[in-house]
Amino acid sequence: MIAFSASPTTTLDSSGGKCMYEQVDSLREMGPAVPVQLPEGVSAWSVTRGDIARLLLTHPGVSRNLKKNVPSYQPGSVPWLSPWVDVDSMATAEGKEHARLRKLITPAFTPRRVEAMRPRVEAIVTRLLDELESQPGDEPSDLHAAFSYRLPTEMICELFGVPDEQRPRVLDLFVAVGKTDVSEEESLAVNEELVAAMRTLIETKRHDPGDDLTSFLLAAHEEGDDPLTEHELISTLLLMIGGGSTTTINLIDHTVRELLAHPEQLNTVRAAPERFRDAIEESLRAHCPVMHLPMRWAIEDIDLGEGVTIRAGDAILICYGAHGRDPGVHEDPASFDIERSDKEHLAFGLGAHFCPGSHLARLEAEVALPALFDRFPRLELAVAPDETEPEHTFIGNGLTSLPVFLHHE
Repeated sequence: MIAFSASPTTTLDSSGGKCMYEQVDSLREMGPAVPVQLPEGVSAWSVTRGDIARLLLTHPGVSRNLKKNVPSYQPGSVPWLSPWVDVDSMATAEGKEHARLRKLITPAFTPRRVEAMRPRVEAIVTRLLDELESQPGDEPSDLHAAFSYRLPTEMICELFGVPDEQRPRVLDLFVAVGKTDVSEEESLAVNEELVAAMRTLIETKRHDPGDDLTSFLLAAHEEGDDPLTEHELISTLLLMIGGGSTTTINLIDHTVRELLAHPEQLNTVRAAPERFRDAIEESLRAHCPVMHLPMRWAIEDIDLGEGVTIRAGDAILICYGAHGRDPGVHEDPASFDIERSDKEHLAFGLGAHFCPGSHLARLEAEVALPALFDRFPRLELAVAPDETEPEHTFIGNGLTSLPVFLHHE
């Protein structure tokens, strides 16, 4: 059990989609932070106001590191939370340790290096669209499974050199680890399998290194001036392979769905393809790909006003999608509107922990979306926009499928 200073007033819902958005709106009305119940007896302050989210994301009294700041916590004691807090990666490190781990990864994702990946992204997109053309045009096709999911996962697996035969299991595990409506036993099993999968990948690269980021990190682990520990190596792979695909999958799915639901806006971006960037940013604002990323911890008392004080040692669950959907920040925030002048969002975080893969996520979406609508100009949703099935989790904000009619020309 992780100590918490307040009594939860509600349980955070894991239904996802519309139910998640409605609960975020409700919690926002209740106060600057609201004590909520999470799985396996964990409690946290839910933060769903945009200004408070921005404050706490860069607050010196808030840390990402549970193990150093809550001495009573026993690693592994909360299976669903373990993949997020028991790791030693740049996601949980602070200060010099964070800088040390981050500098190993960020050079591979600079704007210049990401732009150099464009031809490879274009090649994958073309191949996936070629495969889609073989599917019937007048029967529902799952665009999520055939396109949105495959592009980011293939790209990240190539960057980290995950062998073809290991990819299906690795990717299935990363989907499973984000689920928050499963049993403690299931969470524990997924965690153990994820670590085992990363060890298998490491051993593969130890015997057959290549021009990939896993081989680079392995060299840093074994030969660097400030070598990675084994746990840091595994943690970094978990962070980058999982995080490097999920965000873009959800971004592509949501943007396609919204453009198909708003044909006048689709006509606008098709007439001026550079405006797909407006659609992407509006999608990031309205449908943040990762709603909650567990977890942050108060290292001092923080008075938020309105009678709410977060006590040192308390867990803080910041809603990254809160800022984009906060009516105090954006007018009519639930509406998708590419003409919106202010599309500010926190989809990639804020401050020192800003997502290093943001350039790649945007590039993949900027290549994928125009190519998709060029190839299938009569693309149509096979269900109503609000009937797409969401993932059952409060962490991610994804769809389990995206049924469409391709309507070949």
